[in-house]
Amino acid sequence: MKLGATVRHGPEAGPQPVGVCYGTFATNQPSAQEAVSVVQSAGIKRIRLYGPDHNALQSLGNTGIEVMLGVPNRELQWVAASQDNADQWIQGNIKNYTNVNFRYIVVGNGVTPYEFSGTPQYVPFLLQAMRNIQNSISTSAQFNHIPVTTAIDQSDALVNTSPPSQAEFNPAFLQFFDPVIRFLVNTRTPLLVNLHPYYSYLYNKGDIPRDLQKSTTTSQDPRLEYTTFQRRSPVVQDGPLAYTNIFDVMVDSVYSALKKANGAGLDVVVSEIGWPTAGGEGTSNLIAATHNKNLIHHVRNAGTPKRPLKFIEIYIFSLFDEDKRGDNKNWGVFLNNKQAKYRINFSSQ
Repeated sequence: MKLGATVRHGPEAGPQPVGVCYGTFATNQPSAQEAVSVVQSAGIKRIRLYGPDHNALQSLGNTGIEVMLGVPNRELQWVAASQDNADQWIQGNIKNYTNVNFRYIVVGNGVTPYEFSGTPQYVPFLLQAMRNIQNSISTSAQFNHIPVTTAIDQSDALVNTSPPSQAEFNPAFLQFFDPVIRFLVNTRTPLLVNLHPYYSYLYNKGDIPRDLQKSTTTSQDPRLEYTTFQRRSPVVQDGPLAYTNIFDVMVDSVYSALKKANGAGLDVVVSEIGWPTAGGEGTSNLIAATHNKNLIHHVRNAGTPKRPLKFIEIYIFSLFDEDKRGDNKNWGVFLNNKQAKYRINFSSQ
């Protein structure tokens, strides 16, 4: 990082505006201009763009909406190759949009060393791409406040996530990610984390207690209640800390893993979380609405047991369905006709 850079110290205190992820892996979505109008009409104050979408950026100008902009994985090698390349990226996608309110630059998304993830080819370039983008942005008096970070998938990066105090980074993941943590500590920048409670429910992963099984005598599903904020009594007891929902377990597992990796001071931003309305077990408009409404209420009113005074910044996945995602195409809050699938208040208390 160059001397003289101004660095944001992380999410502000107090309840955070709830953001939305705007994915465009689709063939039949509304235009970017129409999408931004939907975001404004819904009272959404923050948006995540997974990569430079110039129609969207033009439409977001002068709206006041805070923008999380991604450097896509496919561009990491080019950005890491030289400072000049990074300067070109910043000029074309940040500096050319002086009327856009950028909140984060997210270098890479879900990069892991694992073959199954389809991303190990990006591992050698992630850190240098982050450094080059940081160097480039730090030279701009107008934009040097924008934090440069990356986004990881909690389920890929961590092991032993429940109870949260036992969580740690997978050694294979930490081997490449440790210098990224050092970068974030040095720049005092939050780590972005994608959480997928639905997949924990669907595949009965280890962050759901094994004894929390569906009753054979009633229609109630304790696992579904646990993942959609409907439990009132503790499900996980971690020393003095009690957990009634999987969201808090997931977030606090990241805090625990960061502490063990000498990143205890880092804040966590949930850069992706949601629930599908169709396509698998435990999906419907009602269940998705229950999860997302309860999630918004939760983060607007409390932190986690480990950090009760730290309100979590979240981005709900996703604005619209994405029909090119195969089995994962039904996560949208809005239909492609721009009507909400269910009633939801992004600023509910």
